Amino acid sequence: MRILITAGPTREYVDDVRFLSNASSGRMGYSIAEAAIAAGHEVILVTGPVDLPVPAGVRVTQIETTDELRSSCLELFPACDGVIATAAVCDYQPRERVDGKITKTGSPIVLELVETSDVLAELGGQKEHRWVVGFALESQDPRTNAMRKLRMKHCDCIVLNDTAAISSLENHVEILSPEATTLAGFHGLKTSIAQQLIQFIEQKIVARH
Repeated sequence: MRILITAGPTREYVDDVRFLSNASSGRMGYSIAEAAIAAGHEVILVTGPVDLPVPAGVRVTQIETTDELRSSCLELFPACDGVIATAAVCDYQPRERVDGKITKTGSPIVLELVETSDVLAELGGQKEHRWVVGFALESQDPRTNAMRKLRMKHCDCIVLNDTAAISSLENHVEILSPEATTLAGFHGLKTSIAQQLIQFIEQKIVARH
């Protein structure tokens, strides 16, 4: 299979030096890319800024902003069999980016934010014969929020984890179906979870397609 994998954070710039982002390390996505290569698949990795080596054999596209992630994924997805979306997309961006650097004046400033593009929802909306596996990082009412994301983004399944996964070597995930049933659960090192997730996709998701 040819698998599109998204990983790492996106950044939304306030001015030329400051940006909004999150603490995603990209480790889960990179581990999945490595596991997919080891399983004999072709991997296209679209990654935000992370401090990780790219796994050998992976074709990589570096991005920073959510719009760059969107453009790359929309271009690459049609030639892939499926997507595993682990990227931690910055959900908001400044309505206007300031040219140069904002200078301190001693007074408060107001920053107006608007939502960024929903990249996975766009991919899910045009998946046709392809499969879509999403990730949901939730801290409150996790299953309800994960199921809402699964349905809005037309995922074949969604991998639910919580904020303890951020920057950690380990993770605890639950895979949910469109019928809100638990299909599998994995716990341990992200490298081990990645291997189990690839096996799950091969046996349970791809088989249905």
